[in-house]
Order: sequence, then structure tokens, then C-alpha cells
Amino acid sequence: MPILSITECEQLAARALEASGAAAGQSRSTARALVAAEADGQSGHGLGRVPSYAAQVRAGKVDGRALPSFRPLAPAAVRIDAAYGFAYPALDLAVETLPGLAREHGVAIAAIHRSHHIGAAGYTAERLAQQGCVGFVCSNTPPAMAFAGGIRPMMGTNPIAFAAPLPDRAPLVIDMALTQVARSRIVAAQGAGETIPAGWASDSGGRPTTDPSAALAGALTPIGGAKGAALAMIVEILCGALAGGHFGWEASSFLDDRGAPPAVGQVLLALDAHSLSAGGFTVRMAALLAALGAEDGVRIPGDRRLAGRARAVSRGLEIAAALHDRLIRLAGTAQTV
Repeated sequence: MPILSITECEQLAARALEASGAAAGQSRSTARALVAAEADGQSGHGLGRVPSYAAQVRAGKVDGRALPSFRPLAPAAVRIDAAYGFAYPALDLAVETLPGLAREHGVAIAAIHRSHHIGAAGYTAERLAQQGCVGFVCSNTPPAMAFAGGIRPMMGTNPIAFAAPLPDRAPLVIDMALTQVARSRIVAAQGAGETIPAGWASDSGGRPTTDPSAALAGALTPIGGAKGAALAMIVEILCGALAGGHFGWEASSFLDDRGAPPAVGQVLLALDAHSLSAGGFTVRMAALLAALGAEDGVRIPGDRRLAGRARAVSRGLEIAAALHDRLIRLAGTAQTV
């Protein structure tokens, strides 16, 4: 498999998006987020997304030239319009805006509407933590999960991410979908001709299934049963009602170029760690780290992700040959990177 550096991956992904009609700035923002996910071992949100993103730009399902804009609603609250473009430029705008407001007011919030796939939500939450904030990020997504007691997929996988600064190391990041697995893992099993574990999904009749094709026609299982479905409903309310995005059942797929823009919502919350803790946050987080390290077998959330990131920086990223060739073709060049 070809091995590319982080920079080479970003350049190739950005060129592929630009060649499909996206503007340079929007392409670079999107490429950075996808490559960051790939480096962190979250390939379902990584470079494999570029071909479908490019197809959506060409079809007009995503406006690859859209510039996000924001409107202040209150001293520490902003509303951001992603303008049917990629989510990443709108998320970048929120990450640039919220920490300063949080330092001034203790807390700041952004509500994003007319948006698209958030990718790895932890990528956004971590950038808030890198600026001294405790960050919370959530997004709703196209339908994948049934309401508690229901059969039809209505709500999305609805990822949530939390990040907090840590002394002398990268922030702690907790990032998870509210289904047992991401839909991309079932798609991968289908492509490989494999079954999926019991408990991941049900078929269109609401029966548990290990057949990925039946699972994709049915609904994914929420984490924690009815409690996970309730958490997903909270995200739908935050992102679909509060932020003004489409609800999951109203949103078109992130995976193909058919239909109208998904137009989902995202909500970001930034809490100033220093002011709200009266200056004690770093000491308290050091105590948390000590407690985590005192017991064998306990690890800090995100340690594997950071190890993968370090390997990617030092050794580069292995890209499947078929995907690499496809990105080269999309970028409009016969040369390897």
C-alpha cells in the first residue's frame, strides 16, 4: 500500500475536492479534518469519504464553495449558517470564535444549521480543549436508529464528543456515536462479504440480524437500549430544534449524491476551564490522572488514538491502493504523490 505523509494526504484530498468544484479554502478545511481522523485510526471518517464528498459537490448536494457566516445572538451565543456547504468550515468558524467568548463570559455556545457530516466530532472538541476550554460537541445525522420501542430508523447515530485540557499532555477526548457501532462498520462488513456481531442492528421488521445488508435496510441498535435512544433524542432536539437543522428523518444521506442537502445541525459548547474552576482546574485534572494511573488496566480515554496519531506523523499513513488510485483520478493527475 502507498505510504503518504500527513501533508501529502491533505494535499491530495484537497486537490480531489477542488477538481470536483469545491473552493480551495473549503477543500483544505475538509481535507485537514478527514486526514486527522485517518491519522487517529477513525478511517470511517477519513480519506474514504473523499469520493462521496466529491460526488456530492459535483451533484450540488453540497455547495463546495459555501462560506459559513455567523450572527451574534447574545454576548456568548452565536448562530452559524453552514450554507449547505461542508460542515468543517462552519466548525472551524465556531472553534475560532467560542474560546474568546468563553474566556470573557465563562461559557459560550454556537448553533450551526444547514450543515453536513461532522466527521470525527472529537476533532472539533479537542481543538476547543487546546485553547483552555472544556468542550462539548454534538451533531445529528441522517436516520439510522429507531425511537425507543419503534422499528423504523428515524434518528441518527448522533455523535457526541467531550474534551478537557490535561496538564502536560494532549487533551482528554471522549468521542462516541449513540449507536452500538457506526454505520460505516456495517457498510465495510457488507463490502467484505462478512456478517456482523449480534446486537449491532435489527432488520426492517425489527428483528435482530447479523446480515449487514438487512441491517442497513433496518435500524442500528442504540447504546444502552432505551437510554441510548433517549440520548439520541436529546441530540435531535439540540441540533434539529434548537440549532434549526433537519431532524434525522428529514435529512438525506451523507454517503451518496442523491437528494437535497442533508442540512443537519451541530451544537458546540465551550466552558472556560480556568475561570469556572476559580483557577483550580489543572490541579484537579492532575488528581484525576493520578487516580486513573493508580489501577492496572485502566487507560486514559484516547490513548490509542494518540498513539496512532504519533505513528502517522512519524511514519506516514498507509492508503489502500484502490483508494489512492481513485483519489489520484479525482485530483485530475496521473502522478503519484
